[in-house]
Amino acid sequence: MEEIEKGSKGVSEERWKGAVVNLTEMTSNLDSLQKLLLKKAVFVDDETFSKASLTSEQSRTIKVLEQRVQTLERELDAAISAAAHARAEKRQAEAAQKAAELRAQEITRELENTTKRVLPVYEKGRHGQEQPAACPLPLGL
Repeated sequence: MEEIEKGSKGVSEERWKGAVVNLTEMTSNLDSLQKLLLKKAVFVDDETFSKASLTSEQSRTIKVLEQRVQTLERELDAAISAAAHARAEKRQAEAAQKAAELRAQEITRELENTTKRVLPVYEKGRHGQEQPAACPLPLGL
């Protein structure tokens, strides 16, 4: 139990030390920024500041809109590619369907031709009351 408490205390102490280090670094960064601003600061009247603020805001808006345009262009390219792929798949499916339909027609014709050849033999056998050797169908059909 004491080991767990020591372990959690150790983790807690490390976090606090890390937080203190972070605060120290932030203080140093703020001091550097303050010195830089004091050296480079430009004081302007309210109108100039308003115009600069407006220009800055417009610049940020333009950047955001440019990024949105780029995103939309990428999405459009992807949609165009997907549509082209879908069209290609559709053409393949249509070709496969056409081939299947042609095969079905071919088989139907072959079946009709076979039936036309077998039926006279079958009928001849029926009239003669004997089953022809060439006809595998039973006479009672």
